[in-house]
Amino acid sequence: MGINKFNPEGYHDPTPHEALTNIMRKEKADKKSAFKPLVYICSPYSGDIEGNVEKARSFCRFALEQNCIPIAPHLMFPQFMDDENLNERELAIFMDIVLMGKCSEVWVLGNIISSGMTREIEVAKKRRQTVRYFNPEYKEVERL
Repeated sequence: MGINKFNPEGYHDPTPHEALTNIMRKEKADKKSAFKPLVYICSPYSGDIEGNVEKARSFCRFALEQNCIPIAPHLMFPQFMDDENLNERELAIFMDIVLMGKCSEVWVLGNIISSGMTREIEVAKKRRQTVRYFNPEYKEVERL
């Protein structure tokens, strides 16, 4: 819907047209640059790696659609680190926790909480970060 350049009497009236056009432009720009919080994506990796990676990617997309910036290091670190190597796994979890500290919330996905996820959740709670739980259908659920 455009903004009419004419007043109710039909006369050309550029001042209100220009003012309303500027307001609409600003509203569009504000929506694009609106605050988007960082959220840490906490979901399983090991076990069914291929399936878990796909679920994590989908969960990241869900977070993006909720106007958030998803941080999912378990999608990045395995690209150059070996999850089977205990030293590298511990280093990866350490780096996960560092990145998690930069996030405003921790979002936990699924019905299964792995040992790595448990560690991350415990640290988040000690830091008093908001921890939110979602079922596999991305509905928020209560978790004790």
